[in-house]
Amino acid sequence: MPLSDLTQRGYAGTHQTTRVESAPRMGPKSTEAYNEIRSWIESGELGPGSKLPSERKLEERLPVRRTALRQVLARLVSEGLLVVHGRSSYRVAGGVSTQAPEGLAPWKIHGRRTIYENKWVDLDLVDVEPPGVDRFEHHLVRLHHVAIAAVVDDRDRVLMLWRYRFVTQSWGWELPGGIVDDGEDARAAALREVEEETGWRPDALEHVVTYQPMVGMVDSPHEVFVGRGATRVGEPTDQEEAGHVEWVPLSDIRGLMAKGDLLGSGTLVALLHLLANRGIGGVTAAG
Repeated sequence: MPLSDLTQRGYAGTHQTTRVESAPRMGPKSTEAYNEIRSWIESGELGPGSKLPSERKLEERLPVRRTALRQVLARLVSEGLLVVHGRSSYRVAGGVSTQAPEGLAPWKIHGRRTIYENKWVDLDLVDVEPPGVDRFEHHLVRLHHVAIAAVVDDRDRVLMLWRYRFVTQSWGWELPGGIVDDGEDARAAALREVEEETGWRPDALEHVVTYQPMVGMVDSPHEVFVGRGATRVGEPTDQEEAGHVEWVPLSDIRGLMAKGDLLGSGTLVALLHLLANRGIGGVTAAG
């Protein structure tokens, strides 16, 4: 039943989710109500941050009474599809209520000079003036644009590499990834890096986030991609970056993180995204 019969359409956006035809510990009517609410989210009729109709209106339209309805809503909350808003209302997960403050002044940049550069790293001194502070020269390190990929199989295992990093003199698990070449699309770079470093070709990758790993001093955009499914095409071809290739269960990630066995911010950002969105559109970008 279309949600437009109950309330106005919410924000645009979809969660790519899989309909559950039967749910443990739910009867047929509760399962039907669960699938109906979930379909509103899947279709985009309820977008991220959209408010669900009141329990009274839901009860009028769905084949369940108040007690069973609350059990259905509680399940959707536990799966991360809904969030509780106020005492008894619900919103679709992924909305943003926090507003950025206004009226704040940025730092002034009066100039910059390069003191070292090569094809891997540039080091600049930037003449800056923060609000209410005297001007000074701030070091700025400029590195390459990077793409990282988290590929998950149908057994909820993520494709990773066990590597040694001489900078920290440590072994650990990393996701495949590397430098985006000049003129190269970041998604294409992520696909290429996975295949070169692991010998597996992802079925597809979807952009999750672009971030800066050390924003106070280093300029190096990192783009994170996720996807499900890959085909084995051969052995790794990038011997410098290749390590021991392993499909690591997502259920192991919290333990590996606690042990300090995950290397690199890109690996952590991508894996935290996967853990946060399990059950919310699989491994695709939320919202």
